[in-house]
This record gives sequence, structure tokens and C-alpha cells, in this order.
Amino acid sequence: MPIYQLSENIFFPPARFATSDGLLAIGGDLSIARLTEAYKNGIFPWYNEGQPILWWSPNPRFVLFPKDLKVSKSTKQVIRNKGFKVTLNQDFKGVISNCQKLPRKGQDGTWITADLKKAFLEFQKEGWAHSVEVWQNNELVGGLYGVAMGQVFFGESMFTKVSNASKVGFIKLVEKLAQLNFKLIDCQVYTSHLESLGAKNISGENFTMLLKNLVGDIPQKLNFDE
Repeated sequence: MPIYQLSENIFFPPARFATSDGLLAIGGDLSIARLTEAYKNGIFPWYNEGQPILWWSPNPRFVLFPKDLKVSKSTKQVIRNKGFKVTLNQDFKGVISNCQKLPRKGQDGTWITADLKKAFLEFQKEGWAHSVEVWQNNELVGGLYGVAMGQVFFGESMFTKVSNASKVGFIKLVEKLAQLNFKLIDCQVYTSHLESLGAKNISGENFTMLLKNLVGDIPQKLNFDE
């Protein structure tokens, strides 16, 4: 199946036209308007430095319904005893910078390019992107960031410098989103770590249908202060 080449127009083909590995389109830009159009349709940028921008919509889609969150007894003990402090939207730049810099098992380099980082810093200023920070002894030791639209949070990346830090941040985020009546967290692709917390695969068709109901044509921004 041919890959759709994006033009200057803010448009994406339907997710069903993605390849078997999830690649949907190539090119375009990282403007606020294009990122907004992408995420509301379940499409995200993922590419390496030196490559053109690649846009993805995997099928199946790995998601977590907040009501399905699983927290083990041992994790509850960690939350109580490790002295972690979790904040929201207090250091987005610090979180994305750590996600960009920290090496990952099985990956050569980072997919968070300089241009993508710059675009997400602007996306955060516009109120679409959000961060979760995990602190220990006043040091940023873990965190994650993503995009919130309507009743869906689209997870992007997480990092940890201390065992269980990012897990605690993720759990606290899910609990907060549940309080705000969020119905879905997009985890993009399978990981055993998130599966242990309750995430599962659903079909791309089901995911697209959920987005239509939970995001809609004019997505609403998240206010963590609610």
C-alpha cells in the first residue's frame, strides 16, 4: 500500500489506510494546527533525526481504560514508602528533555528530535500537551508527557531515573484522569510494563470509533485544576 505524502493542507488520510506496521503518512510539518488534527484522529509523529516526519496509527491499538487500572500490593507499598512527590504541568521542559536524553534498551538514539521537542513545547503552551513529574528529595527522578483532548489522554513518552518512579507517575495520572471523567488512555503500542497495569490491545476500528465519541470534531482542552 502506498504511503500518503502530506501537502501544505492540514489533512490526514483515514487511519485504515495505514500499513501493517502502522505507518500512515509522510511529510508535512509540526505546526499546532497539524498536531491537533493528527491527535484528534489518533495519529502521532514518530521518526528519527535526519528522516522526514513520519505519521503513525497502529492497528491494533494499545490502550488503558482508567477503570481497568491495576495496582499491585507491592506498588501500593512503593507509593507509600518511597517518598515520591507527583506534580502535574510543573516542569514540562524537564520531562521531555529527560525523555529525549535517557538511553532506552533496544534503541539506538532518540525519536524525540530537536524539532519535535520544540513543537511539543509550543503544544504545551497552547494547552494541549501535559506533563507528570515525579520528585524524590526535590530531584526530578521520573515523569511522562502526552496530549489531552476531550476525554482521551494520548501518552507519548516516559522516563525514570529511580526504580518505579515513572510507574508511580503513571498511576497518579490515571487516577487524576478518572476523577476528571476521562474514558481512555492511548498507550500506542504494546509494552509488558503497561499491560501489567491493565492496558490491552483493541482494534484500530474500535479505537477510531471511541475517538469520535470521546474527542469529537472540536476537541476540548484539559484543565488539571478542575
